[in-house]
Amino acid sequence: MRITEYRVVETSAVTDEALTRILNHETRAGWVYDGMTFVPNEASKRPRMAFIIFTREADVDDASPASDHG
Repeated sequence: MRITEYRVVETSAVTDEALTRILNHETRAGWVYDGMTFVPNEASKRPRMAFIIFTREADVDDASPASDHG
């Protein structure tokens, strides 16, 4: 069975260089970029933080017990 795995990378260095480095690193590792969310900063136009979301497909053993997240 195939499932979608998610990876969230948090960064407080919200610069083009830092975001580019994270995007390139994670995509080289097989993750697919899915989206980005910024945390606003009232004192500046530059966001305070960014969360970068990646996904990838993974095979799981059908016989393994489902994990409980509740």
